[in-house]
Amino acid sequence: MTDVVQHPPEPPRPRRYLVGLIGEGITASLTPAMHETEARELGLDYEYRILDLIVLGRRPADLAALLAETRSAGFAAMNITHPCKRLVIDLVDELDTDAAHLRAVNLVVFADGRLIGHNTDWMGYRDGLESGLPGASFDRVVQIGCGGAGAATAYALLSHGAARLDISDVDPARAEDLAVRMRDLFPAQDVAVLGPDELPDAIARATGVVHATPLGMLHRPGVAFDLELLPAGAWVSDVVYRPLETELVRRARERGHPVLDGGRMAVGQACASLRIITGAVPDRERMERHFRALIRAEEDTGGEGSLR
Repeated sequence: MTDVVQHPPEPPRPRRYLVGLIGEGITASLTPAMHETEARELGLDYEYRILDLIVLGRRPADLAALLAETRSAGFAAMNITHPCKRLVIDLVDELDTDAAHLRAVNLVVFADGRLIGHNTDWMGYRDGLESGLPGASFDRVVQIGCGGAGAATAYALLSHGAARLDISDVDPARAEDLAVRMRDLFPAQDVAVLGPDELPDAIARATGVVHATPLGMLHRPGVAFDLELLPAGAWVSDVVYRPLETELVRRARERGHPVLDGGRMAVGQACASLRIITGAVPDRERMERHFRALIRAEEDTGGEGSLR
């Protein structure tokens, strides 16, 4: 009788993750490099693709079709950025609690035949607060800007325990809408809307100031408030990360204020997205080092890149 040789079963191949980003003007995004490099460190088979609406000749109104197409093509998830973060809310089958509170989605996961919307922007900012401003006071925070980034930072600040949050925006109605939503979610904390005339006095009494507008981006230089108003020891945070050292960050640091640049929010949201998509636990500090190396290389070559 011929002996039958028993070969050990081959180990199962790791799942392949195909992920993408939908938005406008995102061809130079650093997100693919952040995701793919960290996934490789985690031993994952992971590919990240850019779906720029402008390049594809598609419109934001085509978002439903694009989600259906990517889902059929085997994508595991799609990151969503400007101008689609609010549009996608009506297209998903389920919203996680935070995305529902923020009325914005930046990650859609395809799971069990359903589209599940998440928001990792606020997680990225919260994690940045914890790692970048250890021991900082959040007794009285002033935030300038109440758009999409401002909604995420306000939610993160209040979730982190800010006792009072004063918010201001060039559009008073937008600021009031955000304030109403945050008061409903955090009734034990104070949320107030400031007019332009009230802003200087609030900054002079603040323990920290958050800047959440596009001012300071490449080709949009400037600072949104007078740093001379800041009390000694008050911290300053900027959501802009191209450049990493905005004029606001540079001047605040020169004056001796603790600063939180926009890079930590960018890395934090990518880290959270990768974790939700794969279930793996990324090394946030490793991702941070890689991201800053990418930014340095971009600045050395004079690249401008994308903010997504």
